[in-house]
Amino acid sequence: MHASAPALKASDKAAILSEALPYIRRFAGCIFVIKYGGNAMTEETLKEGFAKDVSLLKLVGIHPVIVHGGGPQINAMLEKIGKQGEFVQGMRVTDSETMQIVEMVLGAQVNKEIVSLINQHGGKAVGLTGRDAHFIRARKLLLNTPEQGCIDIGQVGEIERIDCRLLQEMVQDGYIPVVAPIGAGANGEAFNINADVVAGRLAAELNAEKLIMMTNITGVMDKAGNLLTNLSPKKIEALIADGTLSGGMLPKIASALDAAAEGVKAVHIIDGRVLNAMLLEIFTDSGVGSMILGE
Repeated sequence: MHASAPALKASDKAAILSEALPYIRRFAGCIFVIKYGGNAMTEETLKEGFAKDVSLLKLVGIHPVIVHGGGPQINAMLEKIGKQGEFVQGMRVTDSETMQIVEMVLGAQVNKEIVSLINQHGGKAVGLTGRDAHFIRARKLLLNTPEQGCIDIGQVGEIERIDCRLLQEMVQDGYIPVVAPIGAGANGEAFNINADVVAGRLAAELNAEKLIMMTNITGVMDKAGNLLTNLSPKKIEALIADGTLSGGMLPKIASALDAAAEGVKAVHIIDGRVLNAMLLEIFTDSGVGSMILGE
């Protein structure tokens, strides 16, 4: 909580705790897949808040599984070595040198920082990539472009299959898995995979109760800028058709819809720039983001 926030009365604190109780009871034993990205990954107060929130979820019997991105950190490292990042349709063109940087930044630097923070705040986090036990198998993603047809953008992958047994065992043993979105090809080579896609597929394969996507936006907005709190896949399709949803939101929304279609009961898109947004969304009646319910 920021220092400027007014002190809560004891009765208000009690009301907040009692409001959370039915949700804690309902979700105990459930898996929540959390896509961690945006400002929540770069601002110190938000990073610490996230680590505390994840540790609290585990303590009350919910099983968080984290999937993280790391685009800004990758760009910073590429800049250091004088290499320009290149994108096609939002996908990073990944030659072998870039892939080494991606793997170093995501699998070592970013992943271990998240793991360390969660462990400092009482959780038992373990970091891994899809190349560990080859639990995420991937193949080369070829992009279809209107100008050039099918193009090869290097070591960028799409998911072939996920073997969740390793993650399930870790969860049951009390650990919090922290997954970097790197897959293994048929010959063991590394593939860079979109983190939203990995989070969505993992949520479906783990039969997760919730997929929570932390972003740099308030949630899904209508054309007048109002937050849409409860959405169905049909409503989302209408928002795409009329142009309300476009650009960078589309890959997130596609992953959210796929997860909902595959049996994930609710997908939440929340503002990671708000301290404790995850707890507010999960444990309060009003929530703070957009919720897409599976049909």
